[in-house]
Amino acid sequence: MNLRSVDLNLLVVLDALLTERNVSRAGERIGLTQSAMSAALSRLRELFDDPLLVRFGRGLELTRNAEELIVPVRETLERIEQTLSKKAHFDPAENSRSFSISASDYAVLVLLTPLVRALTTEAPNVTVHLLPRARDPGRMLQSGQADLVIEPSELFGDAGFPSTPLLSDRWLCAADAQHPHIAKDCLTHEQFLELPHLVYGIGMDRQLNLADQRLAEMGIQRRIHVTVESFLLVPFLIEGTPLISLVLEREVRALHSCPRLKLFEPPIALPDIHEAMYWHPRHNNDPAHAWLRNRLRLVAAEIA
Repeated sequence: MNLRSVDLNLLVVLDALLTERNVSRAGERIGLTQSAMSAALSRLRELFDDPLLVRFGRGLELTRNAEELIVPVRETLERIEQTLSKKAHFDPAENSRSFSISASDYAVLVLLTPLVRALTTEAPNVTVHLLPRARDPGRMLQSGQADLVIEPSELFGDAGFPSTPLLSDRWLCAADAQHPHIAKDCLTHEQFLELPHLVYGIGMDRQLNLADQRLAEMGIQRRIHVTVESFLLVPFLIEGTPLISLVLEREVRALHSCPRLKLFEPPIALPDIHEAMYWHPRHNNDPAHAWLRNRLRLVAAEIA
């Protein structure tokens, strides 16, 4: 293929389409109208001799060829951007940059809320896109959908990405302050097993959090009555009910408007969680990315 005959601006359009999988949202992402995006998609389909996006149900799905283009297109654009904007340093007070960070709602509350507050004054031209926690965070880093991923190191494992530890947290049991069956200031082992539980889990298979995984490994059977895909909703859902739940201490302390709760040491020993940030090695020497990582480390240090 002769590159002189190809409009390389189409790579920007293709990257947006591969990321958003929606013509309208992709247009909003790069500032093009829907008609312009549709015309560009037609040219891309002709260029690659592939439909790239196909109708499936009420949405669009990527073809196999399009899936294979995600990583090389993102890496190519990032190399071009870094080449054109090569700087010896990044000045957050003056320079512009956009970052995407994937994190659970727990990490958003505890870590990213103070970061966002700091950046509103320290980095007025920096845009931060907060993305929900992904089932496959490594893929988000590989494809460039996320610049940083914040995950418990116990879950991310050894995926080969650079990382930095941020903070640890411990599990507590939470119940309504007026719980009718917990009269004392401690929760017994028998009560823990007998009372109905609210459990955090994600996805169709209800992937459990680290504490619940540990209990399952120990063969401890509980009465799970409710599951929810949000850490932050747990305290509000158990208010005024006989439900109990495992919560993270920093989460509950950060919820200043949290309903009145009783907090107890779990009657079963549970390991702490250790939140860390992960990134793709292609960002190692990017001054702006290094600045963001350092700023997040400082936020975590202040919390810890």
